[in-house]
Amino acid sequence: MGEIVPPGDIQKGLIKGAFGKDGLPMPFVQEIFLLECHVAGTMFRRLSPIESRLEPGRMLTFRREPDNEYDSLAIEIFDEDANSLGYVPRKKNEVLARLMDAGKLIFGKIESVNKYDDWLKIEVRIYMRDVR
Repeated sequence: MGEIVPPGDIQKGLIKGAFGKDGLPMPFVQEIFLLECHVAGTMFRRLSPIESRLEPGRMLTFRREPDNEYDSLAIEIFDEDANSLGYVPRKKNEVLARLMDAGKLIFGKIESVNKYDDWLKIEVRIYMRDVR
């Protein structure tokens, strides 16, 4: 199992992962699109204070929760300011969890945000950063 890394450190890793040891950009870093989904559990978060900052294109970081009591493949989703938004839906998290456990860098971007009564539906696109 991979170690749990604070979301801020994950964000630094995203930026750091695009550069080589000499500090120059790596020419063969690719963002590989994996899937699109909504963020599960937003109804159980108090997101109204940050709702206006949740705009399409904003980067998202992910943290595995192998000890989650409800789902051993749980992946929590954080915005750029380390606010927890919810989780990757259980029906879509197995492959992502396996990739993360294997040390792959998984990240996301907000695709859209829509409010339906008390529910904030956040659609995200999830990517893997591959260095060749």
